Amino acid sequence: MNDQDTNVRESPKGKLRPRWAKIVLRVLRALLIPFLCLVALIVGLWIGYSYIGGRSAADVWQWSTWKHLFDLVFAT
Repeated sequence: MNDQDTNVRESPKGKLRPRWAKIVLRVLRALLIPFLCLVALIVGLWIGYSYIGGRSAADVWQWSTWKHLFDLVFAT
């Protein structure tokens, strides 16, 4: 660690990064996985409903579609 400046730390590649940059990078890294999961869900819904199901891609976002699906799955 650098004795002159305690707010700057050395990264593994030898670059100096301020403490705030290190915190921001950690937060972005932690948010990356949930963001990628959300993108995969949206793309999967779109592909599954429009290409495989042969329906309009805009119908995925209608409440009636999901109500109908819920009724089919949990019908008594």
